[in-house]
Amino acid sequence: MATVIRMSRGGKTHQPFYSIVVSDQDHPRDGRFTEKLGTFNPLIENGLVLQKDRYEHWLKLGAKPSDTVRTLVKKHAGA
Repeated sequence: MATVIRMSRGGKTHQPFYSIVVSDQDHPRDGRFTEKLGTFNPLIENGLVLQKDRYEHWLKLGAKPSDTVRTLVKKHAGA
């Protein structure tokens, strides 16, 4: 199975909170995952908390980040 790095939604209505997780492509968005790499809170500035060493580890193993995760990491890498 293909491994992906994607966001899993949590939080309440109108108060989103996302976990950045590694999971198999066939698993549901908010379902089972392999490892939690960090969190993203869109309601605050600089709301991305990511374990960069683990993120890079999974990329080396062949995990494909979703478009949203790739954009967030790229945007917050310079911050």
